[in-house]
Amino acid sequence: MSILEHPRAQALLEDAAVSAATVRGCQARLTAFLKRYLPCFYRKEQHEHARLVLEGKLSGLERKTSEPIAHQAGVHRKPVQNFVGAGAWDDDAVMEELRRHVSEVLGTPEGILVLDPSAFPKKGDDSCGVQRQWCGRLGKLDNCQVGVFLAYVTSAGYAPLDRQLYLPKERAHDRKHRRKCHVPERVNFAEKWRIGLDLIDRAQVPFRWVVGDDELGRVTALRSALRSRGKQYVLDVPCNTLIREIGSGASSFERADTWAARQPSSRWQKLTVRDGEKGPLVVRALAVQVQAKDEDGCLGPRETLVVVRTVDRASRSDYALSNAGRHAVLAELVQVRSARHRIEELFETGNGEIGLDHYEVRSWVGWHHHMTLSLLALWFLLLERRRVRKKRQP
Repeated sequence: MSILEHPRAQALLEDAAVSAATVRGCQARLTAFLKRYLPCFYRKEQHEHARLVLEGKLSGLERKTSEPIAHQAGVHRKPVQNFVGAGAWDDDAVMEELRRHVSEVLGTPEGILVLDPSAFPKKGDDSCGVQRQWCGRLGKLDNCQVGVFLAYVTSAGYAPLDRQLYLPKERAHDRKHRRKCHVPERVNFAEKWRIGLDLIDRAQVPFRWVVGDDELGRVTALRSALRSRGKQYVLDVPCNTLIREIGSGASSFERADTWAARQPSSRWQKLTVRDGEKGPLVVRALAVQVQAKDEDGCLGPRETLVVVRTVDRASRSDYALSNAGRHAVLAELVQVRSARHRIEELFETGNGEIGLDHYEVRSWVGWHHHMTLSLLALWFLLLERRRVRKKRQP
């Protein structure tokens, strides 16, 4: 029996099948969807270009840059390229409306904000913000652009919320680069965590939690800023984070992974986090009250160290710090932390279906215009998937 003949595979194929009746009316729904956003574009021709670009991003084009989108629509490429690359429209106003829309559809006080810096490999260094820096997608130092993204996760679904291009310090202070890439005067150098904090401050959605990777979680200033805002976090930290267990009598600090490695099995709980590609994702986890040292070696406040260890053959351990308090339920902390995978799904869908990483713009404005239109198309696609799932429910 082939893998496709397996009963589980057949069930998955049946669930994935989309009939013509299911998608009928998609064009009309896109038109209705856009009515909410078109007032953010100033002129009538911009309305048409916005519609054309979103249709192209939602189409089956292999390369979803301005030229093939224009060619598919039978129009000249230059007006479309100008609309995306340098058009005089306010992408922040579009994103603000998107956040209001997301809040109406998915908003809940238990919502989770997911922060994520994501890199886009680039050849040459003419594009805004490009320089040799860490590129997570390639797993090495290379020429790339880095954007800081914010997503929203609730029990009802998930959605993109915001984006901002990271301008490295060298680029931020390079007047020639700023002029060539039309970087606004108001834009100064800001660390990724500061950009992320700004995105959180303008999120416009109800939320209880903030999660992010260890590049952000290791920054004590970010954790402190979230505490001062009264927001709870479960932020990953590196395995070499120095911690001291509160109440253990220990006076010295040790690495988080060293501490975790000597914990008896009785301290670990077995939990099912979520369904993965190969079935339920099962982990062993523990939580303990600790104090951590900051970047300068100073003693931090009481926090909860969460250690999550997968139980598959390729076992790995992850570490996070939370300000949820000593009475926080471990299962909830682990579930909240797992929401990070939703932004990975957003990038996978955005890159594969929308062309999020398909762009040839070089300016500050062009990058934000492209990302805004891409995230808008991605939000529409997520709404369509949500509609299809609801329609299939008995």
